[in-house]
Amino acid sequence: MSIWGKIGVGAAGLLVGGPLGAAVGVLAGHYLIDREAVPGDPGVAFTIAMIALAAKMAKADGVVSDEEIAAFERIFRVPPGEEESVRRFFDLARQDTAGYESYAGQIARLYAGQPAVLEDILDGLFEIAKADGVLHPGEDEFLARVADIFGFAPGEYRRIRASHFAPDAADPYVVLGVGYDANDDEIKRTYYRLVRENHPDSLMARGVPEEFVQLATDKLAAINGAYEKILAERAAP
Repeated sequence: MSIWGKIGVGAAGLLVGGPLGAAVGVLAGHYLIDREAVPGDPGVAFTIAMIALAAKMAKADGVVSDEEIAAFERIFRVPPGEEESVRRFFDLARQDTAGYESYAGQIARLYAGQPAVLEDILDGLFEIAKADGVLHPGEDEFLARVADIFGFAPGEYRRIRASHFAPDAADPYVVLGVGYDANDDEIKRTYYRLVRENHPDSLMARGVPEEFVQLATDKLAAINGAYEKILAERAAP
């Protein structure tokens, strides 16, 4: 069963009581309903979270473009027949950015102790933000606030942003999220942690939709490149 087929009544049991629960209610009133959905499925919560926050983020620069909606549908590979359902929810959530902190807060609680999953969500939001090729100040502010609510320090936010936007992407220290004065052991530990978190097998184990594997693969390539660059720089006479 696809992740889309699982969104509906079953997911409500997982997210009752908060903004995501209300969002599930909206979906259940339309088309994405499956009474055999499994409550507690992390992929369901992840997908609901992405639709809600993506819509709010897309409004952060004042305009929700067709490119941003198309980027969301491309990243998640919305199957034929489900586009209208997703757009209904997207349209409801994108009316303004109000309430996004509540969404982010509930997601942070839902995935407490799982920073890798929270980073997956931020990666998806960045991909949508760059649909028009520019990270607008409003989008940057929105994403930085969501990252803060998720528990990421400013340096970690810069690292995540660098995997999607230049010029920070050219700085290997920013890509790894380490200081320029970090010792070799710290850099090595950080590198191996990021590789472990962004390995495709790790994403699948976290219940992340398969559509995010390519994003993680690209990110992993940047992490490997940054580590190799730092090693080369430090080994140079």
